[in-house]
Amino acid sequence: MKADAPAPFDAGVATDARRRLLGGSSEIDGESWRRSWLPLLLVVAVGGFLRFFQLGRPHQLVFDETYYVKQGYSLLRYGVELRNDPDIAKPDELFTAGTPDVFGTAGDFVVHPPVGKWMIALGEWVFGIDSSFGWRFSAALVGTLSILLIGRVARRMFRSTLLGVTAAVLLAVEGTHFVESRTSLLDVFLMWWVLVAFALLLIDRDHARERLARAVAVHGADGSGPRIGFRGWRLAAGVSLGLACGVKWSGLYVLAVFGLLTVLWDAGARRAVGVRPWLAAAVWRDGIGAFAALVPVAVVTYVATWAGWFRSDLGWDRDWGATHPSRGAGAVVPDALRSLWHYHQQAYSFHVGLDSPHPYAANPWSWLVQGRPTSFFYESKANGVEGCTVENCSKAITSLGTPVLWWVGLVALAVLLFRWAFARDWRAGAILAGYAGAYLPWFQYQHRTIFTFYAVVFVPFVVLAVVYLLGLVLGPDPSASVLRSGVSVETALWRRRIGAAVAGAVVVLTVACFAFFWPVYTGQVIPYESWSRRMWLPSWI
Repeated sequence: MKADAPAPFDAGVATDARRRLLGGSSEIDGESWRRSWLPLLLVVAVGGFLRFFQLGRPHQLVFDETYYVKQGYSLLRYGVELRNDPDIAKPDELFTAGTPDVFGTAGDFVVHPPVGKWMIALGEWVFGIDSSFGWRFSAALVGTLSILLIGRVARRMFRSTLLGVTAAVLLAVEGTHFVESRTSLLDVFLMWWVLVAFALLLIDRDHARERLARAVAVHGADGSGPRIGFRGWRLAAGVSLGLACGVKWSGLYVLAVFGLLTVLWDAGARRAVGVRPWLAAAVWRDGIGAFAALVPVAVVTYVATWAGWFRSDLGWDRDWGATHPSRGAGAVVPDALRSLWHYHQQAYSFHVGLDSPHPYAANPWSWLVQGRPTSFFYESKANGVEGCTVENCSKAITSLGTPVLWWVGLVALAVLLFRWAFARDWRAGAILAGYAGAYLPWFQYQHRTIFTFYAVVFVPFVVLAVVYLLGLVLGPDPSASVLRSGVSVETALWRRRIGAAVAGAVVVLTVACFAFFWPVYTGQVIPYESWSRRMWLPSWI
């Protein structure tokens, strides 16, 4: 054999490495397409029906739709967001009445990037600007697709179709996600791109470990271990995170946390196959590539989302660079990019200085218990108006997370922290990364006016946390439990039945709780007393 010939492939080493990297067999191995997809698709169909049912009601701009629906239409017409015509006294009423061109000629100082508004504009383009169904179509679409995606994410993480379907059911009936899937605000689109990036990184994790196992079988694990090669899934995650930042800047924190997460996954993989020192090897072999696949790609993607602003001469402060020439090294930066940077400086100053009082502002400490949900819409109705049959009725849309799910989620969060700290369960760490990137950063802005509905971005991770807990309660497959621990078949089956009853009760109670709050999620006209019975805590009113 020639000295430079590749080493022969060792199937035994590859099998052992794969077992250490990906685990042994699971209940989804060899599962049929029907078993793995049909239950999930049924849940997605039901969740989608609930989101699209009467989506156009009410035919008026709800809460911050007054900004984003109109700005989406302005992007369609002009490529940038224009300010409302100052000579129009009531632009919202005119807009909803079928005269949508309520804009002046000056660019509007908007403080959120354009991706979410372009996604809203898609529905407006397809269904027409006079359709309130069209205003909210994109939100309902990504809300429905995220049910499908969370089901596949949970199945991949927990190696269980049952837990994957459970995750889909819980997301389908989560109140914050449901309400924002029926309202054209930006946060549901941020949630979508964050969840897409997480799913792509999960796929990358499995593919990279599979390739590492095969590479170790050929080249061994000496030194820093073998290279894994091109990571297309991670590159796609960089694009998704760039789009997340293009919806709201808070996506930057998720980018940072997910970037660290994927490198730690690689470090764990190299440690599992015997690379020493594994952390330094991961930084050298994988960290540089991870940075290149995520950060520059996200930056380029983000800047590209401002294409309409670059092409237009109407955007706010579009010509700032030309009117404020730079000297020295800054002179090589194009005026358009300097203008965009100046724009971002002004927008950041606005964000951190926003402290005006609002009746539904909520400290992030209260989010996990839904201490102060956000009222998106409320109208009182008198007898005989819109089907009201009593003296006083209420018509409300309240962004309230399904209480059972969130309160169980508190227990699940504590379990996650314990399992990550003491059992080194990578799944617990992955879910906690979602909390860390989308929730923890808000604590540095407690002086700022912020709202509970921002929590929709990490709702998928709340769902995954609860499913993780339910998986522990449910316990392992009885046959596997018998093989590992030596307990009797009868004992294993008894444990499984008890776990199934408890886990099933949580799911049933969550669905029932969602059904109870349905009228205040969807703007149904109900007696005031019925609305009041749904305000369980004084802080909800």
